[in-house]
Amino acid sequence: MTIDRKEQAVVYVAMSADILHPGHINILAEARKYGRVVVGLLTDEAIASYKRVPLMSYEERKAVVSEISGVERVIPQRTLDYEENLRELLPNTVVHGDDWKVGVQAPIRDRVIEVLSEWGGELVEPTYTSGISSTRIQQSLLEIGTTPEIRRRQLRRTLAAKPLARFIEAHHGLSALIVEHAESSPEAGSVQFDGTWLSSLTDSTIKGRPDTEYVDLTSRMSTLQDILETTTKPIIFDGDTGGLPEHFAMKVKTLERTGVSAVVIEDKVGAKKNSLFGTDVDQTQDDPNAFATKIRMGKDAQATEDFQIYARVESLILGKGVADAVSRGSTYLAGGADGLLIHSRDPDPRLLFEVLGHFAGKVPLLVVPSGYPQVHESELAKNGANIVIYANHLLRAAYPAMKKTAESILENGRALEAEAICLPIAAALELIPGNR
Repeated sequence: MTIDRKEQAVVYVAMSADILHPGHINILAEARKYGRVVVGLLTDEAIASYKRVPLMSYEERKAVVSEISGVERVIPQRTLDYEENLRELLPNTVVHGDDWKVGVQAPIRDRVIEVLSEWGGELVEPTYTSGISSTRIQQSLLEIGTTPEIRRRQLRRTLAAKPLARFIEAHHGLSALIVEHAESSPEAGSVQFDGTWLSSLTDSTIKGRPDTEYVDLTSRMSTLQDILETTTKPIIFDGDTGGLPEHFAMKVKTLERTGVSAVVIEDKVGAKKNSLFGTDVDQTQDDPNAFATKIRMGKDAQATEDFQIYARVESLILGKGVADAVSRGSTYLAGGADGLLIHSRDPDPRLLFEVLGHFAGKVPLLVVPSGYPQVHESELAKNGANIVIYANHLLRAAYPAMKKTAESILENGRALEAEAICLPIAAALELIPGNR
């Protein structure tokens, strides 16, 4: 009996397949010419390492790819590097479009060739299907918008896929657009913000009001709506103290319905003062059991498993030390909190890290490095943080620029000198889709 060499050959194709398009089908059709096709489907974690979390989960994407004609098996590829799967499968052929010969994927290609050479495997690189870009297609879909349900569950998916999620504040629709699209492109791949922090401080400040819970939820919902209209990423809402327990339960229902992923409430009572004042002003922590009861009432009020309530522990802010912070955090978790924001304004993060160490790996841990901006994200993650929130930076950056522009016009009696620090009017018009 003659053995068909093609039927015995294994062909490996790696893809993310978040949005299937003709380019994927062309690659798979080419792969079938060389043997039995095994698709290495990038996990959510692998995709999140170089761009935003995919629209569909790994299991959803696997269900789709498994039904494509000619795909014999789908296995997870857990990193961008192919080596682990290649050594397990020992494929005769790897098929990939020729678009990875240059750019950030070039070193991955070189490693694939090196590993395949160990057993005589080959790399086949059909011409990349022109006129198709998964990134552009995804961007077009995102511009259409999202639903509250999809947005709300994105935070849990992000935390499952990434060791550290980055959030930054937005205080109106335009700043939210910056959060949505800001991107750097280091050699390892794109770095983006994972979501938006709707800060009580910046939302109050942009309205010219004190950060004392003077701006109520009804007013803040207007800001929230502007951000919902211009973004698709998850939102964490700064809920101040949460107010009366009965009122907090109602706020949870309101925020959850809009698609907000989580609310953070701080364990203080009385007239609210911003935490960054520390002990320079009178601030009083709530009784821990009473605060835990408020959390429980909020958890009982929510309708879905996706929504989260994070308890903000103010012990380090008020100089009460690590033991108090750990005790309170444990009480709040027992009351139903989904995670903890350990707040500190100390430039030395050692006490913060000590508190984080007690809870690391057990629940989501949030940090706000306004008081210790020199600490790198990698160090925060190493010490247990899961979410870093840049809580007020866009507003703080905008104010000096606006002030300088206004002063320049007054000093010069014209706008010419200010033009150098202003966005060109044509570019300003292009900022918002639909202006043209």
